[in-house]
Amino acid sequence: MAESVLTSEMRKVVVRFSGDSGDGMQLTGDMFSQSSGIAGNDLTTIPDFPAEIRAPQGSIGGVSSFQIQIGGTEIYTPGDVVDVLVAMNPAALAANLGFLKPGGTIIVDEDNFTSKNLKKADYESNPLDDETLEDFQVIRAPATSMTKEALKDLGLEMQAITRSKNMFALGLVLNLFSRPIEKTVEFIEKKFNKKPALVEANKKALNAGYNFAESTEVIAKSVFIPPAKLPKGTYRNIDGNTAVAWGLLAAAEKSGRKLSLSSYPITPASEILHELSARRDMGAIVFQAEDEIAAITAAIGAAFSGNLSATTTSGPGASLKSEAMGLAVISELPLVIVNVQRAGPSTGLPTKTEQSDLYQALYGRHGEAPMVVMAASSPDDCFYFSYEAAKIALEHITPVMLLSDSYLSSGTSPWRIPEEGELEEINIPRYEGLPQDWQPYMRQQEFLNRYWMSPGDAGFEHRIGGLEKKEITGNLTYEPLNHEKMTKLREEKIDRIAKKLPKQKVIGAKSGKLLVVGWGSTHGAINTAVTELMEDGEKDIGFTHFNYIKPLPENTEAVFSNYDQILVCELNNGQFVHYLRSIYPHFNYKQFNKIQGQPFFTTEIKAQIINHLSE
Repeated sequence: MAESVLTSEMRKVVVRFSGDSGDGMQLTGDMFSQSSGIAGNDLTTIPDFPAEIRAPQGSIGGVSSFQIQIGGTEIYTPGDVVDVLVAMNPAALAANLGFLKPGGTIIVDEDNFTSKNLKKADYESNPLDDETLEDFQVIRAPATSMTKEALKDLGLEMQAITRSKNMFALGLVLNLFSRPIEKTVEFIEKKFNKKPALVEANKKALNAGYNFAESTEVIAKSVFIPPAKLPKGTYRNIDGNTAVAWGLLAAAEKSGRKLSLSSYPITPASEILHELSARRDMGAIVFQAEDEIAAITAAIGAAFSGNLSATTTSGPGASLKSEAMGLAVISELPLVIVNVQRAGPSTGLPTKTEQSDLYQALYGRHGEAPMVVMAASSPDDCFYFSYEAAKIALEHITPVMLLSDSYLSSGTSPWRIPEEGELEEINIPRYEGLPQDWQPYMRQQEFLNRYWMSPGDAGFEHRIGGLEKKEITGNLTYEPLNHEKMTKLREEKIDRIAKKLPKQKVIGAKSGKLLVVGWGSTHGAINTAVTELMEDGEKDIGFTHFNYIKPLPENTEAVFSNYDQILVCELNNGQFVHYLRSIYPHFNYKQFNKIQGQPFFTTEIKAQIINHLSE
């Protein structure tokens, strides 16, 4: 048996909870995340579950898992390989064993390792009894039977009792990491406060698991993760979709405009719709449309009336919205379009992550229809980039597409709640002269944005539409030269926004052999890889990460010019590197692409960097 990777005190640990889709692994992982946050650890999480509503029970295809990396240092990813694996049945073990470190700890519900379940997981013999797991530390816990025993007097149906076994597993893991269970009990009481029987069942199962570890001494040593040194403030865990919703609420508050969200539900973006529909108390106006086209056209109407307007979707829905995006462009209305990317094309892998909608965001409209494109990097900064997307839309009177993805939308990380005054002001360009001197397409000269006057403002009644407009007046016209002029003006308006963008920053060497480039959700894995290589003594690499895609920051070319090679890492077949080549063709680009519906591993990035440095 390999020596355990767990020690009494560790800098960071990766834990994966895994079981059947109905085993409550997402809730278990979320509650362990809450416990870790209360303990002061930094953390990042990622859920992984099938798209099917009910995959065959006990099958590998029906396995649902939740991975979390916790640490006493800054954590940017949910981790590559796993230190502790909780497997509630043979299928969960088979699906995840390959991700476990040699010497890692496996906690199994041995009651579920029946001949029937073993067959479903394609095991010819019980891996708990043969040599399959000899390189790992195995904790055999009779979770199902002990949960039944603990809950036998509650009068619950057997299905409800067995579903509580996830709390047994959580109690065992809390014991492993020396966590008190009182806060978790408070969470249970709050979450199930309308169902007292479930509160009691979950508390009993949690205690049973905790006490099992305590009394049987199956855990050789408890693990302590020291608190991380994070900036002072009030924190909470937040997922990317909630963060997007709250960023829009904050922008509405800051700009003094009502927030309108018009959307059609689609995985993995629906939670933004859910979150804002629960925020009527904060003034959110939510319209669930009958389809994607109705959603975006309603959003355009809300923008015309003077609201901060947004619509949310994912790749297939963005395809349906594309015609109306052109209407928003030619009308020059402020609109935030959030595309939470998933692996495509078509239905594709709807619960898996990918960065494959970049071309769609940049070019996926008919005619010349330029639009600002941005991308968030982590679950918590989805708040800041949705706020920033709204700020740019309102200040430059233009549609903005914000790219998130499945990895960010359902992953979580600690978010420091901004204090009053921290968020930048949003200055909406309004015409300050007399109404009779105003015309709908008059512009500010520096950034070429038109003034945003509502048709309901006295004296500023006007119309807009999808037909080409005469410069300044907005009157309909087919003049050839006017069309060319307006087309170039709309492009120039987007390009000039670069003047307001922050400079592109570089981590590590400011010049040298290799610049590693990422965008959007790949930040955590690339940043960790580069940082670890620098800690190992590598001095010839830099790392720059893009959140502003169109336009690019003004110093992009200057940054690139300092390196021999530029390695662009992205979760698609090379869309960003092709975009960069089209703008700056004179640099020596390399690319690393992954298209597996999974995020990058840090080790993959490190291997690529080492290979290119040795060329």
